[in-house]
Amino acid sequence: MGGGQDVLSTKELPRARSSSYKERPRRGDHSTIPAHTKLPSIDLKAKREVRSRRPSMAAAAMAFPLFQGCRSQTSRQLTRPGPPATQSKPSSVVVRCGKGMNIVFVGAEMAPWSKTGGLGDVLGGLPPAMAVTTSSSTRKPNVVHALSSRSLIVQANGHRVMTIAPRYDQYFDGWDTSVLVDIPVGDQIERVRFFHCYKRGVDRVFIDHPLFLAKVWGQTGGKLYGPSTGTDYEDNKRRFSLFCKVRVIDPETLLAPKILHLNNSRCYSGPYGEDVIFVANDWHTGPLPCYLKSIYQSQGMYMNAKVAFCIHNIVYQGRFAFSDFGMLNLPERFKSSFDFMDGHSEPVKGRKTNWMKAGIIESDKAVTVSPYYAQELVSGVERGVELDNILRAKGIVGIVNGMDTNEWNPATDKYITANYDATTAMEAKPVNKEALQAEVGLPVDRNIPLIAFCGRLEEQKGSDIFAAAIPEFINENVQVIVLGTGKGKMERELAELEAKYPSKVRAHMKFNVPLAHLIMAGADLLAITSRFEPCGLIQFQGMRYGVPSICASTGGLVDTVRDGVTGFHMGCFSANCDYVDKRDIQRVVEAVKKALAVYRTAEFRQMMLNCMNQELSWKGPAKRWEEMLLSLGASGSEPGIDGEEIAPLAKENVAAPTELVQV
Repeated sequence: MGGGQDVLSTKELPRARSSSYKERPRRGDHSTIPAHTKLPSIDLKAKREVRSRRPSMAAAAMAFPLFQGCRSQTSRQLTRPGPPATQSKPSSVVVRCGKGMNIVFVGAEMAPWSKTGGLGDVLGGLPPAMAVTTSSSTRKPNVVHALSSRSLIVQANGHRVMTIAPRYDQYFDGWDTSVLVDIPVGDQIERVRFFHCYKRGVDRVFIDHPLFLAKVWGQTGGKLYGPSTGTDYEDNKRRFSLFCKVRVIDPETLLAPKILHLNNSRCYSGPYGEDVIFVANDWHTGPLPCYLKSIYQSQGMYMNAKVAFCIHNIVYQGRFAFSDFGMLNLPERFKSSFDFMDGHSEPVKGRKTNWMKAGIIESDKAVTVSPYYAQELVSGVERGVELDNILRAKGIVGIVNGMDTNEWNPATDKYITANYDATTAMEAKPVNKEALQAEVGLPVDRNIPLIAFCGRLEEQKGSDIFAAAIPEFINENVQVIVLGTGKGKMERELAELEAKYPSKVRAHMKFNVPLAHLIMAGADLLAITSRFEPCGLIQFQGMRYGVPSICASTGGLVDTVRDGVTGFHMGCFSANCDYVDKRDIQRVVEAVKKALAVYRTAEFRQMMLNCMNQELSWKGPAKRWEEMLLSLGASGSEPGIDGEEIAPLAKENVAAPTELVQV
């Protein structure tokens, strides 16, 4: 429970187009300046005292100039250099700011650009679901009117949505905005640049600095928080303090809004204004509401802005030495919100700062990723991990996540042997099972039940529990496939099981996207042995492919898997990660035998169909998120318009400055 987060690579980051990062010019910039020359830190004590100035935005999110210029109906113009001559461009656009909500999601990861788990999935999937479009409406939407034959024509109904995350790699679809800001971190000043793209109706903003890019450049998403699973970077508090604290220092930037929109595209993004709702995610963004209050609302700005703080995993809280509070550059009055007496003697002792605690206390609403997990968090110290009392006092709501139903779709999946839907699953799944068995080297037999475990090999996911249970049920007529990477000890245990049962067990300790999809298409049952599971995604993937789960009764698994309908519940496991409870092993064995007893019966086939008929998209969760955010009472907020997600369009991936923007 340190300041960082155990991670596993679950999706490769897009690769840089240039083999030499340091020599690569910035996209959209024809100068010869390197893409990210390391800027020297400046000693604040040696720097002359900066005169009093009016800050422009709140926390990390508010540094990006898209927020400026939409506070009132007053129109003004901004002239900017046009995009590169090789690109066609509209002559001009007019932005009319409608109502709905202006929502900004801030998080340390965002799929598909960066992801280690559920946080990345949420910031990748929920924002597009809230930026919906529809063909009919009784409410006038946000509109860009055509001024000439070369103007943009857009109907961007629903809510205005932005996401903000670090730029961990040279994302091929992120464009340099040429916006630079200087940020104080402790007694140093760091310079930050912003990149941007516009996809599926969402502004995707990336914060660019060597503290992020230099850590993981050229590697996969598993390096976001530390060099290896279970190990944190020593400067994580500095990295994410910078992330939360980005603000414009130069008062000249307040003279006019700098607005990005899509060049040569039907979609447009304009200014966000000050009536913004921020959704801060996990400990990395805990200080955000503090900066909103101390820097901006104290100056009469963003007075109607609201913050919802979302907990994706209570275990990772951002606990640091109390002496590091000064690095946050916050007033003394916020010390009590961060102050935390750690109840554990190991690995840390005594007084700490707790970033998650501050985020909970200083936000307007606390939310988490499933209703049952919300209940667990306030149930006591064991599940609430020493923040249960804070959450009981604050109150917390739970909203189940959705999933990307386009990426995980057996009818169109390019990685599986036989595509299928609910009407053809019974014929296609045995074909996929045989292909899976052949792929991993197991005896090919479509009649043998095949159980799969896919996930991080760590205590939370209970991979040690599952490994301990395998010898207890492997003598049944069954095969087991494990796919995942994680802690070395658990990888070795699974390798030993494969060596001991070569015709029944296969363990693949490498990230493999095609194999993950083929496992879902070919497996009969999915083992989910989590000690705790805030929401879970793997059970959704299984349902999508007609695979019932054998799951622990915890967190989002209780909300999403119905015992005897879409899966088999094992009961709640011990939350103690220091050892494997023998009672938990027995729960796994009994549940596996129960599932095998109904395998290939009419009851089991009905469970498969029940799984495939579940509504698993983000549409339902987005509606519940909308209701929760509307309850915050941000000025001018209105419900969005029911409709479908804006589909991914290849030609709408990038943004460039426009010649003339009127707001």
